Amino acid sequence: MTLTNIAPTAELQALDAAHHMHPFTANDELAKKGARIIVRANGVRLTDSDGQELIDGMAGLWCVNIGYGRTELAEAAARQMRELPYYNTFFQTSHVPALTLAAKLAELAPGDLNHVFFAGSGSEANDTNIRMVRQYWALKGQPERKTIIARKNGYHGSSMGSASLGGMAAMHAQGGLPIPGIVHIDQPYWYGEGGDTTPADFGLARARQLEEKILELGAENVAAFIAEPVQGAGGVIIPPETYWPEIQRIVAKYGILLIADEVITGFGRTGHWFGSQGYGIQPHIMTIAKGLSSGYQPIGGSIVCDEIAHTIGQDEFNHGYTYSGHPVAAAVALENLRILDEEGIVDRVRTRTAPYLAQAWASLADHPLVGEAVSRGLMASLALTPDKAARARFATDPGTVGYICREYCFANNLVMRHVGDRMIIAPPLVITPADIDELITRARKALDQTLAHLQRDGLLRAAA
Repeated sequence: MTLTNIAPTAELQALDAAHHMHPFTANDELAKKGARIIVRANGVRLTDSDGQELIDGMAGLWCVNIGYGRTELAEAAARQMRELPYYNTFFQTSHVPALTLAAKLAELAPGDLNHVFFAGSGSEANDTNIRMVRQYWALKGQPERKTIIARKNGYHGSSMGSASLGGMAAMHAQGGLPIPGIVHIDQPYWYGEGGDTTPADFGLARARQLEEKILELGAENVAAFIAEPVQGAGGVIIPPETYWPEIQRIVAKYGILLIADEVITGFGRTGHWFGSQGYGIQPHIMTIAKGLSSGYQPIGGSIVCDEIAHTIGQDEFNHGYTYSGHPVAAAVALENLRILDEEGIVDRVRTRTAPYLAQAWASLADHPLVGEAVSRGLMASLALTPDKAARARFATDPGTVGYICREYCFANNLVMRHVGDRMIIAPPLVITPADIDELITRARKALDQTLAHLQRDGLLRAAA
């Protein structure tokens, strides 16, 4: 079947509503409204079925790091499909794309992270991590070390295991989550939860919850701590600078494995190849996906340190996926990494684009609705508030105002996501200063429209 974009939008929406179940969506509600149909993309811009052009402020789903329309990746996929479209890595076999990509990732990753277990997504990779750290401790003669500590409002995927690692209450309310052996501590969200403490003191206090939880559980029962360097889907929560050094001290003190979830922060998003590098984090495992292929092919994995890999290698690890290290996905990822490297995109983010975005984004803090405007690399967030001085929440249900703002963004052809009443962006890494200026203009217009909407409907009220 050849797909062409010739049908009217209404027909496409009807077909979508009749057969397509969307993720994280009330599908009946969307069916009445009609999905926006995206038909093509180039650079940082999307085009819908009505010919409207949007700035993609979310790089797809945090992933299209090199931007849309790079024919080099399509050519890499076509070459690999002609040569070896698929083979597995079970049964003592390998193939050139997978082993070459593993070697490249070992070269890029910090420290002794020299081994890669491939998956099809970040969710799958974090499921792998659960089994891997438990098997590691079993082989070390400490099988009671099974509990993994994670953070509230963290996001690590939506499968049974990865969603359990994540700390999102709405996800845990469905499907019997979390699974046993996973516990959560509070997030380092100073703006929303810091009260009268300084960011520095708050960062230390939240990090020390990890030590308190380890002592509560017994260090002999704790396998690992998992966290994102910067919380992405939780609202681009940037931890205070005191947070990660204290976490590093605690995991070292108690011999706990540290898993850095780099699914969002990896491959240039923060201006470093990996977000861990900007915070001095020394993980034993890094979870990767998204920017690994810039979303052009589904691929993920776990980059594993020498000690864990060598220990796991002592016995058969009864775990894997049909598409682990898929040759086409691996070939595309290699070409993506080549472009990021040879075009200096990661360095450009750190030295030019991220500083430009930081300055432009900070200008939105003067808007009456914005209580905080922060960024790290090319990920940024706005906290919406009815009372800047008090850092107050709205009296409406959480997310009501954020959704209103998100709808105005979409109407102004800007993809900006809301997480509760925070507005977030993570544009392609190839975004230019001119694109950023236009993004800021559209964001400010959406904020103005949101403010007018709240004033009109009497929603500009703080929670009691």
